[in-house]
Amino acid sequence: MKTYHLATAALILAAISIAASAEAPQPAVKADVLVKSSEAWNGRPYGRYPEGQAELTVLHLTIPAHTTLPWHKHPMPNAAYILSGHLTVEDRATGEKRVVKAGEALAEQVGTEHRGVTDDEPCSVIVTYAGTPGLPTSISAPGEKQEY
Repeated sequence: MKTYHLATAALILAAISIAASAEAPQPAVKADVLVKSSEAWNGRPYGRYPEGQAELTVLHLTIPAHTTLPWHKHPMPNAAYILSGHLTVEDRATGEKRVVKAGEALAEQVGTEHRGVTDDEPCSVIVTYAGTPGLPTSISAPGEKQEY
């Protein structure tokens, strides 16, 4: 009889526990805006958005240590998020530079030449491009190799 009461009590406790966990509030989804901008990192405003069918491209770039990317430009708005390491971005026309570190996002330049430089550690970057079909994500400056 004692075993029967223990088993019954265990079942009741299990049922109460399941009911309590089912009623427990779910944690809220947290959304942090990393970048929302109508201008690039250097303050240059974005112009007219590309026309036509939209096409998103998301790239994961791994840039080795001690790398200087070629001068290049992007024909569409894009944003970068640094997963690890850091990247120094440089505007070719002005020489202006900005260091972007792991956990930071950057609204990239559109239509103007720039490049990225790593130092003693590699840099892992996610870049999201909002373009149109057939539009390249990166255009190298004359005499420069392709960025990727």
